[in-house]
Amino acid sequence: MRSNLTQRPDAGHVRDAPVAEGKARFRALAQRLGRFRDWIRATEPGLVVLAILIGVASGLVASAMSGIAHAMQALLFDTDHGLSASGLDEPWRLLFPALGGALLGLLNLAFARWQLRQPIDPIEANALHGGRMAMRDGAVVASQNLISNGFGASVGLEAGYTQVAGGLASRFGSLAGLRRGDLRVLVGCGAAGAIAAAFDAPLTGAFYAFELVIGTYAIASLAPVVASAVAATLVARALHGQTYLVQPGGVASPGWDGHALAILLGIVCALAAILLMRSVGWIETLMKRGIPWSGLRPALGGLVVGGLAMLTPAVLSSGHGALHLAFSTEGPVQAALTLLLLKALASAVSLGAGFRGGLFFASLLLGALLGKVAALGMMLAGLPLVDPLFLAVVGMSAFGTAVIGAPLAMTFLALETTGNFQVAGAVLAAVAVSGIVVRRLFGYSFATWRFHLRGEAIRSAHDIGWLRELTAGRMMRRDVRTVRADTRISAFRRDFPLGSTERVVALDDSGLYAGVVMVAEAHSAPPEVETLAPLLRHRDRALLPAMNAKEAMAAFDATEAEALPVIDSKEGRRVIGLLTASHVLRRYGEEVDKRRQEEVGLT
Repeated sequence: MRSNLTQRPDAGHVRDAPVAEGKARFRALAQRLGRFRDWIRATEPGLVVLAILIGVASGLVASAMSGIAHAMQALLFDTDHGLSASGLDEPWRLLFPALGGALLGLLNLAFARWQLRQPIDPIEANALHGGRMAMRDGAVVASQNLISNGFGASVGLEAGYTQVAGGLASRFGSLAGLRRGDLRVLVGCGAAGAIAAAFDAPLTGAFYAFELVIGTYAIASLAPVVASAVAATLVARALHGQTYLVQPGGVASPGWDGHALAILLGIVCALAAILLMRSVGWIETLMKRGIPWSGLRPALGGLVVGGLAMLTPAVLSSGHGALHLAFSTEGPVQAALTLLLLKALASAVSLGAGFRGGLFFASLLLGALLGKVAALGMMLAGLPLVDPLFLAVVGMSAFGTAVIGAPLAMTFLALETTGNFQVAGAVLAAVAVSGIVVRRLFGYSFATWRFHLRGEAIRSAHDIGWLRELTAGRMMRRDVRTVRADTRISAFRRDFPLGSTERVVALDDSGLYAGVVMVAEAHSAPPEVETLAPLLRHRDRALLPAMNAKEAMAAFDATEAEALPVIDSKEGRRVIGLLTASHVLRRYGEEVDKRRQEEVGLT
């Protein structure tokens, strides 16, 4: 018995040794990961390494989603050559867009049942939330996007690509403990990788991120964004091979007349794009009025798209195959014009009915068709010959700029598509004119137009979330000195001598805000003034906790006050703090300076 007792400690020691060794290894691994995270946070090369990892993940995401969508289309529509590039031998298959709409409606009802909030896309995340995105939003948007595109709705997959890639980038950055500015750059890296992999165009992906997702170009963000775009492109090429919309060297270099036509086509594309974006809003409004139950709208939209596909299946899905045909084949102007009108209608109906996706690729196809229609129309009118492929490339970029709002990204897409710098020069003129027309006549790109319809005043991804977070409730002082409004002047002078404080907040009989008393005025009041009531200032003026710095400064300007109390609500009027104009200006200046330092990489 004694021998057994003496052996137990030794046996326990033997059993505990592997556990202790495992804990030591875990602690060592945690220390290494901590040092790696500190290196990423503290150095630019560390951020580039993380951006490369995000680029690899973005390339895999884009390739996987594209493969799933194509597999769904091949199964449902019995085609292996691209849904929008082939005919359909069995017309009954055109009911699949309606079936997909019904499935999407049920999925949306399930999401509503689970009380999932509206997904935050990369532009909104960078503009309002400092680059913070949820992986759950990526799963929601990807599932909706795959059902929409896979069942033939006239939407692209780019929304799903950028949502999932941006969510992954945000999660990586959060795990690394990155600052707000670096996290916003990483979300841009995710979007850059997704677009670069989708179009086999790293420059296009990089400047898409700069113009739309980050909102500005800075030297500090160049290396990580480009690294992510290149890494994603290489991953996509390794999985699918290199693809060309137009074989390099296939477009002739334009002369001065080509540049003039490019500018005119840019104006036409801008006007057509405005009409398309307006149509999405009109159709959405009609759908909501005519069909109160939101679950039925995608199914009805799918029926309309299926009916349009009976005329030409090229209206289905995003239109990759149709764009290749537009660039590589010749045909009558009537066919190109018909496809242009039907594709525009199918895209507007799909988005207005509630299918999930975007107008990125559809805008490229519509612009290419518009350029081709212009070239063929000139030939029929007996005007001097112009290369239809050249105008197709110009139209693609100009229409894409009008809808997407990224002129340099569209210029680089033309350059990477054609490999011709002179063509890119004409495209640059067209996209500049197209952007000016849209800004003057419409004021939004499609992404920011959708935000406008939802009530969000976002014009770009410029970081304004910090301004919304810089509220009166966060900046105010809570140690407010108060006094009853019916207090006698003599008592007030005794309790608040000159120099003790500058102002005191007055309360009524119920303890609610009644006004502000200036101590100097109370001490200099004439003898006939017996109480504080005649001296009260700003009786109906106060700040609310949710007011941001700009709104607070507007209130200070309107009242010409140097300080105002903060009340809980307009109805309650309970004083919770005091805020001065000088403090608001100082905090606002500090935050502006911090944002500028982040943009140029000084933090």
